[in-house]
Amino acid sequence: MKTTPGTTIVARATPAGRGGVGIVRVSGPGVRAIAAAVLGSCPEPRVATLHGFRDVDGQTLDTGLALFFPAPHSFTGEDVLELHGHGGPVLLEMLVARITGLGARLAHPGEFSERAFLNDKLDLLQAEAVADLIDAGSRAAARAAHRSLSGEFSAAILGLNEQVTALRMYVEAAIDFPEEEIDFLGSDELRRRLDTVAAGFDRIEATARQGRLLRDGIHVVLAGRPNSGKSSLLNRLAGYEAAIVTDVPGTTRDLVREQLEIDGLPVHVVDTAGLRETSDVVEKEGVQRTRGQLAVADLTLLVLDATDTAPLDELLAEVPVGVPVVLARNKIDLTGEAAGVDAAAEPAVVRLSALTGAGLDDLRRLIKSRVGYGDPGEGTVIARQRHLDSIRRARAHFDAGREQLEVNRAGELLAEELRGAQVALAEITGEFTSDDLLGRIFAGFCIGK
Repeated sequence: MKTTPGTTIVARATPAGRGGVGIVRVSGPGVRAIAAAVLGSCPEPRVATLHGFRDVDGQTLDTGLALFFPAPHSFTGEDVLELHGHGGPVLLEMLVARITGLGARLAHPGEFSERAFLNDKLDLLQAEAVADLIDAGSRAAARAAHRSLSGEFSAAILGLNEQVTALRMYVEAAIDFPEEEIDFLGSDELRRRLDTVAAGFDRIEATARQGRLLRDGIHVVLAGRPNSGKSSLLNRLAGYEAAIVTDVPGTTRDLVREQLEIDGLPVHVVDTAGLRETSDVVEKEGVQRTRGQLAVADLTLLVLDATDTAPLDELLAEVPVGVPVVLARNKIDLTGEAAGVDAAAEPAVVRLSALTGAGLDDLRRLIKSRVGYGDPGEGTVIARQRHLDSIRRARAHFDAGREQLEVNRAGELLAEELRGAQVALAEITGEFTSDDLLGRIFAGFCIGK
């Protein structure tokens, strides 16, 4: 997607379908002429005014409020016109068609936000936060997205980049003046600065990791042998009968999905077919789908029947290497065991009863701890996987440079790695961003954003 300078764009700013109010947004150099043609005159800036919206023959298409935001004091930094009319699909289509007939073109997905970014009204983090605020799946995610939109995450990234820049300048000064008696590259001051930047990377990575979990959530797979209580556990977590539960082994044959929330963390839970060898064609397909889900899980919850004494080796072997596992020892109401967690075990074990609900709070806390999620506080911001990737690349450059300094006393190589860290961090806010990356980011937005 490319934004063409000098063009005027138009799009619905409200979702498709019927509603009491529908909004059409226009941005670009042709806004004033379009306002004069549709409304009879350009409204006073930032004042909601009642107008008739006229077609090419002067007939009234609809009546509603018009708002005009002159450049540069608008969301996009260009002249912007918003028409708030009735939310009938036909009315809005007619209004958009009238405006395209006056020289505007339909906006691409995310083009309003992209223009705001290109016109320095938002940095890239803030532009993405617009979409994340609209798409927020929980109150915690919405609050975190708003903090990112207000610039808190951007300020943290810029602050870290300034520390990296200052460190690079300090190192390059030492390289430029080798005749100085003070050994800059071996000084306590340089070590202190390196430690400060390393601590900054630790903080920002923890922030981004928490923000990414808050935005994207986690994919939890319930797996285990038939009749271990997977579906009962899903129903207990969901709070209603999401899956069929019977005493017949192999009842669940297809995937049953539910989205839950644990202290603001979106949790996408998948109930699966019981893992066993079977000759039933349909159940066999269900077992294959179970294995497919295990391959993409963020966390596997192996549900065990507490009355079953069969070895766990074959069951654990089903989980791919690298996927965190929690053993949920279910049906403790039949064994008399106390609910609780053995977090020190490998894998961790939680004792619970899907029938009575005992141990469910322990399970929720264990899920959060296993994926590194803490309760979102006032400093939590929203983040995406690309932000985390960029931070990790920047940290890798920093660590590589520090190693070159400590092992080879190569100040030049440290300075070069610090430059690479600067570039990686600048990609996050958009100070340095390829057109291809911009296209991928804004193409994921809705039209009208």
